[in-house]
Amino acid sequence: MDLRHIRNFSIIAHIDHGKSTLADRMLEITHTIEARKMRAQFLDSMELERERGITIKMQPVRMEYVLNEQNYVLNLIDTPGHIDFSYEVSRALKAVEGSILLVDATQGVQAQTLTTLEMARESGLVIIPVLSKIDSPLARIDEVKMEVALLLDIDPDDILEVSGKTGEGVERLLSEIIKRIPPPEHDEKTKDGVRALVFDFKYDNHRGVIVYVRVFDGHLKKGDSLLFSVSGEKFISLEVGIFSPEENPKSSIDAGEIGYIVTGIKRPGIASVGDTITLSKKPLEALPGYMNPKPVVWASIYPEDADDFPNLKLALGKLRLSDSAFSYEEESSGTLGKGFRLGFLGMLHLEIITERLKREFGLHLVVTMPSITYKVILKSGVEKIIYSPHFFPEDGQINKIYEPWVKVKIITPVIYGSSLMPFLFDHEAVVHRTENFGDNRSAISLEMPLRELMRNFFDDLKSITSGYGSISYEVGEYKEADVVKLDILVADEEVVAFCRVVARKRVEEEARSQVERLKSIIPRQQFPFKIQGKALGRIIASESVSAFRKDVLMHGSKVVGGGDVSRKKKLLEKQKRGKARMKENAKVNITQDVFLKMMRRGEN
Repeated sequence: MDLRHIRNFSIIAHIDHGKSTLADRMLEITHTIEARKMRAQFLDSMELERERGITIKMQPVRMEYVLNEQNYVLNLIDTPGHIDFSYEVSRALKAVEGSILLVDATQGVQAQTLTTLEMARESGLVIIPVLSKIDSPLARIDEVKMEVALLLDIDPDDILEVSGKTGEGVERLLSEIIKRIPPPEHDEKTKDGVRALVFDFKYDNHRGVIVYVRVFDGHLKKGDSLLFSVSGEKFISLEVGIFSPEENPKSSIDAGEIGYIVTGIKRPGIASVGDTITLSKKPLEALPGYMNPKPVVWASIYPEDADDFPNLKLALGKLRLSDSAFSYEEESSGTLGKGFRLGFLGMLHLEIITERLKREFGLHLVVTMPSITYKVILKSGVEKIIYSPHFFPEDGQINKIYEPWVKVKIITPVIYGSSLMPFLFDHEAVVHRTENFGDNRSAISLEMPLRELMRNFFDDLKSITSGYGSISYEVGEYKEADVVKLDILVADEEVVAFCRVVARKRVEEEARSQVERLKSIIPRQQFPFKIQGKALGRIIASESVSAFRKDVLMHGSKVVGGGDVSRKKKLLEKQKRGKARMKENAKVNITQDVFLKMMRRGEN
């Protein structure tokens, strides 16, 4: 197809700003989807995406639109909006020439939108600013328009208005995409070779890994002998095609187009986002910008039933075929048995992977408290990388500890500024500057430990700002930390899943909080036991859980009584000795529900 009639674009938007709804209207207007097959959030195909109302996996789609009697091909990549998936978004932006900056007219520009917008600008994309939800009675169209105009340094009249719900303004937006976004360019110097950027992939049980690509040079067809530049893996393309939005096989996909390649590969770790596909016999230089995503949050996962360990191992292998951003390695615990240590891009990524393991593979899991990576220098001079609180050295062995910090930007209405400062201080944040951001909003730039960002920071921020605050962050450098290991003991036995690393100044408060919380949710047993918090080599918090009280004063159908107190006492003493023996040998049964409630603060 003539490159002049192709437009490749993505949509930049914060969570719940109407991105998927706008994509639905585009699919309808371009007749890409038949009306009888149309459903809300069409491009969000995963059950988890539709349930949560967020985009997890990016989804490309090819639309055809007629403007001034000329047919145009519009390739849209619907990208995730959450900060955990910023690397995937950055690769998707490399696959397009333009992007729609979608801003909710009821909320204005959010912090995560700024992060993605900066990526788009660095990639040299044409930005089309658009206000969504203009039909809402809460829409502040003029105010938000001025905010966007100041942000982009443009005329407010250049900002388009749409409603994904009613379809108002969507036809004009499609025509503006054709007018403003340039067609893809082709490098004549590489006309004899092939280069395609992998911006996503998925796994099919029968066809193996299917990679989503933007072709930059040459053309790809079925039967080509191809090569992954980064992994060095060679393969034969079993099928090529486009998204409409289902996979639609074609004889070839050419330079400037977006499509898919069926690789037949059924091993994890081969395909990765950002890799370049080229001809194995005549390879071209890989496209720039590849980066291996690094996990920043770690958690251990164990099967509730030890017999499910092989199934968990198989499930993780299959899941990694469609998501190479998480890593895993085998580990074992004396309390929980054999399991895996997993690395994630963030807290949302952790929730999604664990939820998919439960839903797609029917596994019942125990998930430990999430943690981060620490660099510990021992008094012996040895440096250790600690990614599990369980392996954190004792306080007396440590010389220095270093932890990752994050650079954070918060956008919030001005009236919440005074309430936020004590909250930020409590989370060890260092505020660098506060500046005005549009009408009655301020942008706060700060740095803080990643450990504190995981301490319910997002939920508390939303609560303090009544849901109007938004946040974006990026992981920065390591800085010295003053933290200690906190162990939770149940019936004098350490529970690995509850072990965590906390700030030294708050260790007693955290210990009391964890012990009291665990006491409130753990089921009572047939014997009494203690829940204790241990740190710095001593017990710093303790609670007792009483046993079920059940003294039996019957033998068969006869009640021991008749005024003979000695017989009652004799029977009760016998039962008391039996309960003492049971306590010595018994083990407290901590159900999966207890682990989940301890992980999610606020549940009782």
